[in-house]
Amino acid sequence: MPSQRAPTRGLTHRRAISGSRAGYTLVELMTVLVVLGILASIAVPRIDISGYRADAAMQSVGSALLVAQRAAVVRQHDVVVSFDASVGLIRIHEDADNDGRITPGERVRFEPLEDGINFGRGGAPAFRIGDGAISFTRKHEGHPAVTFRRNGSASEEGGFYLTTTRARSGGHAYDTRLVVVDRATGRTSWFHHTGSAWKQGF
Repeated sequence: MPSQRAPTRGLTHRRAISGSRAGYTLVELMTVLVVLGILASIAVPRIDISGYRADAAMQSVGSALLVAQRAAVVRQHDVVVSFDASVGLIRIHEDADNDGRITPGERVRFEPLEDGINFGRGGAPAFRIGDGAISFTRKHEGHPAVTFRRNGSASEEGGFYLTTTRARSGGHAYDTRLVVVDRATGRTSWFHHTGSAWKQGF
């Protein structure tokens, strides 16, 4: 009859250790949570989300202009984009009869600016479009506007600045973004201020 060998001391010791470490104690979990809380309280205030918010607003408004231009080409009638700086709103009017007025049956939609974003330069210097928050000179329903034609062109070259609420009184130039519309092609270009100069793109 074969003899049975007793388990070695090392194996018994490892099993004992693995059995005793099957989970974490409440004290250990609480310690980890406290450490994470301390790290978060230090790191979160240092994260400046204003720049990300301004980028999101620039993308949203710039995309709305691109959609308006394409709609003018596809539907073969004017599409008017007007800017209400007082409430931070963009109105897109599909002017089916090309009379420059909103009439019954014509599609109108609104694009509000992101929270904490306003029309304006803040502390950034003026770009080539001028120093006003919105440079378009033509008016639509009392607000500055640009019209996209059925060939894709725009009624005039111009643009507008977007900045954060904190930058409205000056400073924080790097919060400011700019969208410029080319008259001949109707294309939009996006710019941001680095704190020392204007740079195209993000």
